[in-house]
Amino acid sequence: MTVVALIPAAGQGLRPAAFAGSFYPAEPAQLAAEIEGYLAAAAPISLPSGKILALIVPHAGYIYSGRTAAAAYALVRNRPIETVVIIGPSHRVAFE
Repeated sequence: MTVVALIPAAGQGLRPAAFAGSFYPAEPAQLAAEIEGYLAAAAPISLPSGKILALIVPHAGYIYSGRTAAAAYALVRNRPIETVVIIGPSHRVAFE
């Protein structure tokens, strides 16, 4: 699966992982293992046949939302994905 995020800072290079070590592990291997653990623990859900049109997935530290996010992502893990859209609020600037 390829995920593309369109953000106003696009073109400024890859942003450092600002919260590595606080909301998720700082070490890439440890982070990958944690995510795989959440995915492996996701309970299988029986879905009707057909195409999944959208997922709405929480955005928070993995300790808070990792199991819920993994349950959603597990639904599409082995399915073809055409488009990914990420919509997220600013955590540092208030909305007008």
